[in-house]
Amino acid sequence: MLRLRPYKPCDAEKIVSWIKDECTFRKWSSDRFDAWPLTAEALNDKYINHNGDCEEPDNFYPMTAFDETGIVGHLILRFVGEGQKVLRFGFVIVDDSKRGKGYGKQMLLLAEKFAFDVLQAEQITLGVFKNNPGAYNCYKAAGFVENPEGTEHSYNFHGEEWKCIEMKLNKKKDVF
Repeated sequence: MLRLRPYKPCDAEKIVSWIKDECTFRKWSSDRFDAWPLTAEALNDKYINHNGDCEEPDNFYPMTAFDETGIVGHLILRFVGEGQKVLRFGFVIVDDSKRGKGYGKQMLLLAEKFAFDVLQAEQITLGVFKNNPGAYNCYKAAGFVENPEGTEHSYNFHGEEWKCIEMKLNKKKDVF
């Protein structure tokens, strides 16, 4: 049974071990980290010493997914915009030995529940590169749809242009 808990600095070694090459690193982090290869120290520095690069003190929620075998996934949640109504998911990753087995979808569903029920978000957004169809399909399976209002971004990695697809998920309103 998959569960979600707040990130701990001791999680960093395991998380960075799943990022085997620079292409995977950039699909995971875009341009949010300067140097490849990523180290546990650099991950902890960003999260602990720099609040995930969030200016607001109560805005950054790194989470770790785990089951009886140990840590299996990771993602961050952060509010964007005014009023703490829109939450952004980022740095979504699953243990590379467990990909394609539903762990990503389960982790996202747990994070969605936390976002809507605990943090009281009204919408969740995320971005995914077009050249990452596995992640795109996982997000769709977890309920996300392409966001036509989202700003299209492109990033240049080693001379290639990577387009980012914006996706969203709205909180479902209770109907009585």
